[in-house]
Amino acid sequence: MYKKQKKSWVKHLDFLIVDVLCLEITFYLSCLIRLGSFYNGSGISEYYNRLAIVLLLTDICVVFLSEAYTGILRRNRIQELKAVIIHCSTVFATITVYVWATKQAEIYSRQVILVFWGASIVVEYFTRCLWKIYIRQRMIRGKRFTKLVVVTEERYAKECVSDFQHNRYKEFEVTGVVIVDKNRTGEQICGVPVVASADGFLEYVRRSVVDEVFINGNTRESSEALANELLELGLTVHFNLVRESQLMPTKLIEHCGKYLVLTTSMKIATNRQIFFKRCMDIAGSLLGLLLTGIAWLIFAPLIKMQSPGPVFYAQTRIGKNGRRFKFYKFRTMIVGADNMKKDLMEQNEMEGLMFKMEDDPRIFPVGKFMRKFSIDELPQFWNVLKGDMSLVGTRPPTEDEFEQYELHHKARLGIRPGLTGMWQVSGRSDIKDFEEIVALDTQYISNWSLSLDVRILFRTVGVVLTGKGSS
Repeated sequence: MYKKQKKSWVKHLDFLIVDVLCLEITFYLSCLIRLGSFYNGSGISEYYNRLAIVLLLTDICVVFLSEAYTGILRRNRIQELKAVIIHCSTVFATITVYVWATKQAEIYSRQVILVFWGASIVVEYFTRCLWKIYIRQRMIRGKRFTKLVVVTEERYAKECVSDFQHNRYKEFEVTGVVIVDKNRTGEQICGVPVVASADGFLEYVRRSVVDEVFINGNTRESSEALANELLELGLTVHFNLVRESQLMPTKLIEHCGKYLVLTTSMKIATNRQIFFKRCMDIAGSLLGLLLTGIAWLIFAPLIKMQSPGPVFYAQTRIGKNGRRFKFYKFRTMIVGADNMKKDLMEQNEMEGLMFKMEDDPRIFPVGKFMRKFSIDELPQFWNVLKGDMSLVGTRPPTEDEFEQYELHHKARLGIRPGLTGMWQVSGRSDIKDFEEIVALDTQYISNWSLSLDVRILFRTVGVVLTGKGSS
């Protein structure tokens, strides 16, 4: 019998409990430092006890929504410190908003909350590090490992055994290697004995302690035949589908028709993450369309006065994985501007497959103002509501830009295009190289999370209000 590994946040329930204890302890210590006791005779401790409960619920929600423990055992100390700062700061910000929104700011001491913020980062960071050391030591010393035998070809043997030995959080011990294409019985590979050849393997299994078998590098037919025999002996069998590499940072096992496949992508999002991202898009687009209506009342007459023609501009753009959709903006250029683009290509300030010109003669005066503060982008909230775009993503290219894409450029189309993104909040006027834009977009896709979207949205507000980095 084989015990299936736990999935999702349940796998790291211990870290949730550790974090909750750290936050509650540091909160009450902050109260003790500021107030001198937990009760001062006026019943004020009742409010702090209530806030402690809110703190508990807040931490659980933050962990649930941000998936804070994904890859926690693989993080180094710097990565862990960054994760702890983000986690504690998110909890602190949420508590601060709660106190302000419920009009209780006069009840609670600001010093308590600020001391709690700083202390929680320190205590939680060191506690997480100590807990990870404890887990690693328990795995190495205190746990009874299952006995694993590796069945492989000679050319893969050293790499395969080495990979298993360098797994810091393994739950098994490699006790033997079987080389199927050469008789090396009696030799050692990375300190692990070669216990049998292909012909003598089943006899070795019959007389030795073996819990699990890892089959690597064999043909499909031979692997299936061997697995059937091993299953009859009551053993657990693992098939190697593909060796993990830096090109496969995220992967999962699933069914594709009748086939069991290893699925990998630049980023694999959970259903919960996709649901909340879409909820953010719908809520943001409804608010954005309200702003669009206000902007239309103000700027539509000015657009008509300075450049007779339609108020809105529609263009075919390229969306996720090459899908085409109608892209809407307030018109900021004279009618027929697209036909003039070829004559201006020599003045293009971008290096690569995008066009940008600081003093574009096609833009009429109010259009320059609208572009500076991104007012022309507001109608795209309709694209967001329809599902063609998202609030945060990569900027959709035009058809002529897309036709010139090289293979690696298409990576930036691996996600739904957005109103804003890494390029927009990184000072888009200062970035002249299209390859740098592609790098920013692929970085965003690979590291995507709901919290990253929220940070980009907040940075976008600052960019729009100041007009910084506008084209």
